Amino acid sequence: MTAEATSTPPLDRKSRRRAESSPWRGPLRHYDIIKEATIAVVVVAALAVLLAVLFSSPDERPVTLEAWSSAQPVGFTEVALSELDGTSLSATYGPPYNHGTGSVQYLGPISIQKAIGITTPIDPARSFVLDPLESLPAASARLKASIRQWEAAPASSQKAWAGAYARALAGRPLSSKSVPSSAVGAGPVPELMTSLLAMARSGALDTSLVSHSSFYTTNYTKPILFIGDSIQNPSSYWNKIVTAEHLESDQWGVMNETGSWPGQPWLWLYTMWYQISPMSTSGNGDVEVIAIMTALSLVLLAVPLIPGVRDIPGWLPLHRVIWRRYYAEQRDRASSEG
Repeated sequence: MTAEATSTPPLDRKSRRRAESSPWRGPLRHYDIIKEATIAVVVVAALAVLLAVLFSSPDERPVTLEAWSSAQPVGFTEVALSELDGTSLSATYGPPYNHGTGSVQYLGPISIQKAIGITTPIDPARSFVLDPLESLPAASARLKASIRQWEAAPASSQKAWAGAYARALAGRPLSSKSVPSSAVGAGPVPELMTSLLAMARSGALDTSLVSHSSFYTTNYTKPILFIGDSIQNPSSYWNKIVTAEHLESDQWGVMNETGSWPGQPWLWLYTMWYQISPMSTSGNGDVEVIAIMTALSLVLLAVPLIPGVRDIPGWLPLHRVIWRRYYAEQRDRASSEG
């Protein structure tokens, strides 16, 4: 009698489930799980230490407002001015920061951002300029008067002052070491901008914009948004760093790390969609990618429930390769009994 002759026909799903839940009465083999776990831990630990010694990890200096304002005083001041007059990316972003519409994305007629609402309220003029200046312990009388003058002025006057100072800044290299301390028709803006630049250069602005929600957590949302608002200028301090470190979206920046390191390879499926039309050119690219990945994740979770698809592992011989010793013993036993 051959092994094929003694093999049983495949069971239906209900019978297989009942058979799998019954006590095992077949052959047993000794397995030392403690030994296997110990070997695995030792091997992985040794590999981790070896790879750390050989490759280490990227140790890049943090990007701070202090470094930015020192490298590009005019560039910093231009962005600070856009925060003050409400024209920056953050000021026009929309939920979860404010009521702007500049970065609101839709999936069909639905906007998830609008549905969730404003969960992290940020007014760039107050959050990035006025509040930090008011927090200075040694604020001069002139600075305090300038803050009050700006706050009391109508929006039309604020816009005119900001425009006048922007014209005074225009044409200056971003790395120029000085910014205008006065400008015709700029009202209190020169005093506000020069004071904020001095605060940033000293490192005090970085500290002022970081909020501490508890003893162990630190919220860097504000400095990240402030620095990120400079991305519109290709010559900006931040944009040059992003380009040099290959972190732009067309460089698959979602998964890259600083330097020449490959980053998180498990994110390739997520970031791949940003390189494919229409997501690569769509203003709703982020929410479209999220929708695609959500759908794919739900399909993966539903695999055990999809007829045909759930039976693929049984059709593939991979399990026979893994348990080849067991199947060899079964064939030998069947042959001996035959």
